[in-house]
Amino acid sequence: MNTKARKVMIIGTGNVGASAAYALLNQNICEELILVDVNAQRVEGHAQDLADAAAFMPGMMTISTRSIEACADVDIAVITVSGGALKPGQTRLDELANTARIVKNIVPTMMANGFNGIFLVATNPCDIITWQVWSLSGLPRNQVIGTGVWLDTTRLRRLLAQALDIGAQSIDAFIMGEHGDTQFPVWSHSSIYGSPIADVYQQKTGQPLDADALADRVRRHGFEIFARKGCTEYGIAGTIAEICRNIFTGSHRALAISCILDGEYGAHDVAIGVPAVLTHSGVEQIIELHLTEDEVAKFNHSVEVIKANIARLP
Repeated sequence: MNTKARKVMIIGTGNVGASAAYALLNQNICEELILVDVNAQRVEGHAQDLADAAAFMPGMMTISTRSIEACADVDIAVITVSGGALKPGQTRLDELANTARIVKNIVPTMMANGFNGIFLVATNPCDIITWQVWSLSGLPRNQVIGTGVWLDTTRLRRLLAQALDIGAQSIDAFIMGEHGDTQFPVWSHSSIYGSPIADVYQQKTGQPLDADALADRVRRHGFEIFARKGCTEYGIAGTIAEICRNIFTGSHRALAISCILDGEYGAHDVAIGVPAVLTHSGVEQIIELHLTEDEVAKFNHSVEVIKANIARLP
């Protein structure tokens, strides 16, 4: 029986980090939750508040605060730091410079203090920062992943489920590419119990599926939430919790997450959203799909955009 306590460190306790901590707590995904933030008052407040919530859980969970240096025993380090909120009209790529400077300080410090767990990047722009963390850490690529397009994939499935009056778990549809404007649904590998989604949609609604409009709706969904409430937090928190759960359970489940590619899909030295199998060690394998010519072009364009922004890293 495995008696080792599972430890997750949340680096940055703003809206996303605090919500992720609450999701991990409520789903009982780890035994120890460690919070890190430069704002000592805020992080201690979150720790005490979460400890109150943990008292209602059936099991025991330790909630603590630490400095970033105390990381050698951490299994998963979730990076949720941000260089500042987006302004109207900006995209996720506009967050790069400020966030990258913060990450450039965090990762070398952790590596110098013995971190050898899994980095899970949830900050934007996710793919570029995932690559940066991998580059700075020197860790094997299986140990550095980003939340990538798994939240976008979940949004796609949820919107289809609402239209078709079916559980989202029954829909095998997913997004690939950048967690950003160049992402795209992989319709050539999407179905509902073996039937093409477009066919099921036509039968159920009597209307043809406008695939481009749906893809655009998914792409814009996060910004619509941001415009209404000033942030997105609960969806990405659920994404973080699900990825952590699949790592800790060694589920061998495939999720569409940001991975470092080394020849897969003809791409090298880039992090991008692809279907990947998760185990205790992180990414066990990257699933290479036979994409259509149009999907290959979209994927390659996404790679080019991400690489152009990797070149902008400070």
